[in-house]
Amino acid sequence: MTTDQPEKKLLNVLRGKQESVPPVWLMRQAGRYLPEYRELRAEKGGFLELVYDSDAAAEVTLQPIRRFGFDGSILFSDILIIPYAMGQKLWFEAGEGPRLSPRLAEESRESLEPDTSRLEPIYDTVRKVAAALPPETTFLGFAGSPWTIATYMVNGQGSKDQSEARRMAYLEPERFGALIDAIAEMTVEYLCGQIEAGVDVVQLFDSWAGSLSPAQFERWVIKPNAQIVRGVKARYPDTPIIGFPKGAGGKITSYAENAGVDAIGIDETVDPVWAHSVLPENMPVQGNLDPLALIAGGEALESTVTNIRAAFAGRPHIFNLGHGIQKDTPIEHVEKLLTLVRQ
Repeated sequence: MTTDQPEKKLLNVLRGKQESVPPVWLMRQAGRYLPEYRELRAEKGGFLELVYDSDAAAEVTLQPIRRFGFDGSILFSDILIIPYAMGQKLWFEAGEGPRLSPRLAEESRESLEPDTSRLEPIYDTVRKVAAALPPETTFLGFAGSPWTIATYMVNGQGSKDQSEARRMAYLEPERFGALIDAIAEMTVEYLCGQIEAGVDVVQLFDSWAGSLSPAQFERWVIKPNAQIVRGVKARYPDTPIIGFPKGAGGKITSYAENAGVDAIGIDETVDPVWAHSVLPENMPVQGNLDPLALIAGGEALESTVTNIRAAFAGRPHIFNLGHGIQKDTPIEHVEKLLTLVRQ
C-alpha cells in the first residue's frame, strides 16, 4: 500500500497557488545566528572551507530545517563561487568579507583561467541535501545575478556604491558587457547543474541592483537576468525562478514584467500594499519583513507581519525577510515569527 507524498507548499505558491497560510523561509537562514552553525564553522576554520566540504555544507543547509521546520531550504554556498569558477582567486578576510584577485578594474578577463571543477563540490552538497530533506520541504538553489557578481569581480571586493563597476559600465560598455555576458553564460550552467543535482527552485540574487539609474538597470540587471532565465528555461521549463533585485524600488515593476522570472522577491524598503497594486496579477511575491524588525521582536514584529500578510492576501505569497537574517537575531524571535505567520 502506498501513501501520497506531502505537498510542497512553497513550490505550489511559485506555480501560482494561493495558500491560506503562506509558506515561509528566510534568506541566510543557514548561518551565524545559529549556535550549531557557529560551532561547525569554528571546527572547519573558515567560510570557504565550510562551503567546499560537501558534508559540512549539507549539514549547515539542514540545520534550520531541523530546528524550525521552514517550508523552504536554501542551499548553503556563496554567490562568489561563479567568479571563482571563472578563474579569479577567492578568499575571505576575517571580519572584512570576500576578496577576489586579480581586480578586473586593472586586469583583463582574458587573463583568467576558468576552472568549472570548482562547481562540482556545490553539486555534491545539493545531492546530499536533496536526499535528506523532508518530502514537504522545497529545496532552493541560487546564484548571484551578473551585475552584482561583476561589481565584485571588477573591484576585487564589496563596496558601498559599486563605483568601480559603474565607472567601467559607462566608460567601457563593450568590455563590461562582455564580462556580464560571460557571467550570465556561466550562471546558466551553474543553475542547471544545481537543478540536475536536485534543487526544486532557483533564485537570482541581485544584491546591488539599487545602485543603478533606470537606463543602467535595464541594461545591466533586467537584460542579463532575462538571458539567464531563457537559458535555464530552455532546459528546465518547469523549474520556477525567483528574481530578487534588492534596492530596485519603483523599478521592480519593469523587472517583474521583463526579466522573465516566475516570482519576485522584494526588500523591506518596498511598501507591500503598493507592490501588490502594481505587480502583475497573480505573480507570486516573496518578502518582505525588515530583518531589524525580527531582531526587535514584540509589537514591531507582530504589526509588521500582520501588515505584510494582509497586503499579499490576494496573491500567491512566500513569507520571507527583505534581506538576510542578521547574526544577532534571537532564536526565540524566529520561533515567534513562525507562530505569527502560521497562526
